[in-house]
Amino acid sequence: MDSLITKANTALPRSLRTTDPVPQNARKYNHIANKKLRTTLRRQLTNAERSKALVKDAELLLPNEAGKMEVEGDMDKTWRTSQDDIVNAVSVEAAHGRKEFQLDGGPYRAKYTRNGRHMAVVGQKGHVSTFDWQTGTIHSELQLRETCRDITFLQDHSHYAVAQKKYVFIYDRDGVELHRLKAHVEPTRLEFLPFHWLLATVGNSGYLKYQDTSTGQLVVEHRTKLGACVTMTQNVHNAVIHLGHQNGTVTLWTPNLPHPAVRLLAHLGPVCSVSVDQSSGGRYMVTAGMDGSVKLWDCRSWKEALRSWNSRGGNATVAWSQRGYLAVASGGAVNVHSPPSIHIAHPAPSPPPLYLTHPQPAKPHTSLSFCPYHDVLAIGHAAGVSCILVPGAGEPNFDSSEADPFEGSKARREREVKSLLDKIQPDMITLDPEFLGKLATPRKMTEGVDPDTLPFARRPRLERLRIQGKADVTEDMSEADVTTDDPADAAVARERDHAERERRKMRGKGKSLKRYLRKKRKNVIDPRSVSVREHLAKQRAERERVREISRDESKSKLPSALDRFHHR
Repeated sequence: MDSLITKANTALPRSLRTTDPVPQNARKYNHIANKKLRTTLRRQLTNAERSKALVKDAELLLPNEAGKMEVEGDMDKTWRTSQDDIVNAVSVEAAHGRKEFQLDGGPYRAKYTRNGRHMAVVGQKGHVSTFDWQTGTIHSELQLRETCRDITFLQDHSHYAVAQKKYVFIYDRDGVELHRLKAHVEPTRLEFLPFHWLLATVGNSGYLKYQDTSTGQLVVEHRTKLGACVTMTQNVHNAVIHLGHQNGTVTLWTPNLPHPAVRLLAHLGPVCSVSVDQSSGGRYMVTAGMDGSVKLWDCRSWKEALRSWNSRGGNATVAWSQRGYLAVASGGAVNVHSPPSIHIAHPAPSPPPLYLTHPQPAKPHTSLSFCPYHDVLAIGHAAGVSCILVPGAGEPNFDSSEADPFEGSKARREREVKSLLDKIQPDMITLDPEFLGKLATPRKMTEGVDPDTLPFARRPRLERLRIQGKADVTEDMSEADVTTDDPADAAVARERDHAERERRKMRGKGKSLKRYLRKKRKNVIDPRSVSVREHLAKQRAERERVREISRDESKSKLPSALDRFHHR
């Protein structure tokens, strides 16, 4: 035992030794003379090739596949399948997502956490509740007895914010009031940016405000100048806030710009709902207006709507899922459309193919929210909250380092610390997040162009001076730099070069140049020089007056107290 402890060099266990052969297509780097560098490059390339070969084995960590409803014959349609049929066909665990919450404080709005484990609901009459919807454990339930318009979780289920009648309030998991944000007056919608720790609010005053929840400071507030706003969402890909206004416009905002980054006229009436597709990297946006139309937009061009269709009832609510399923609630029913047919441009107003439908008669819908990593859609309406199953809507595999639904208190604490250390500054929010870290693109007129055919305006300054004949040829190469075989000639060249440098050093310091510059400065009007000239003129006039008095040539012109009344 002592020999093992005191042994300086220990061998790697056999279970950790790499026994895979070197890939055949690996480079040898025989052209590099340095043996150490050649060995390092070979090792790095070999490890990279082995990692690529082991990617297929890593797929075993993600065994689940996204499901989807499929029909056997051409006459069968998926939208004819009811929720009862879906519940009977899926597993018992997946069937727990189908729930009906009958509540009296409506209309209600619902939100999920990032890991999809916890749920928060808020009623317009002041009923607030947060709970674990999988186990049925209630965290907190409040009756605030005032108007509540929206709710959202912060970094996790331990804190949430409520947009109440006058201010925004932050509560902890047990429902204890922690903060009252007086700067956010009459809020209507809330959004939390998890990678920036920013709480974005918009209200009846028309101001978009960003609150840093890690430091408690108000980062910035933007005046939209478009009146009260009741529609807001975020683009998860680049953290840009999308606002829908009463005049039919949709504006995109970032904290570092005082004006909207994009302003789009989407509808002829007020915009009632906006959502961004996170499955496509934030490329597509869907809007619904009071004019009864639903439009799909391409966020890369913003030219015109890719496709549009009319919704039943006019006041529609839209939402995207993690895998690109679009839900549209209007006219007492919820319709779900599946990709990729949604993204296909269509010139005529026609809805995309229907994937699933769920009737909700006599219940005006106020919110739609897909549960992350689950095939569940929460529908907020006047009679409570309804959760329906949408097969294939959620991502089947989750990243435990990003959003773990089974994390404990210790894992949650570690994740909070790591996210605070990796917090992104608000100035980094842009429409194109890939722009950060890129190198400047080379100039088109100078890259790959023959120097002889290069335009005069694109040439370097010294070359332009040479073409015009204004360049100083003596500065290009001194005579001392010319190599000669005779030491005497080299010494003479050095003396001549020294004299030339001294002459150039005294250039511009002669009297003739100073006189020339002094004459040119006579036409320059400078307030300081004008005041100096007036002061010198007064002194000269005073000396002349004293000289005349001393010569007794102007005794009658002695100064008097009445001279101030004389007209000069």
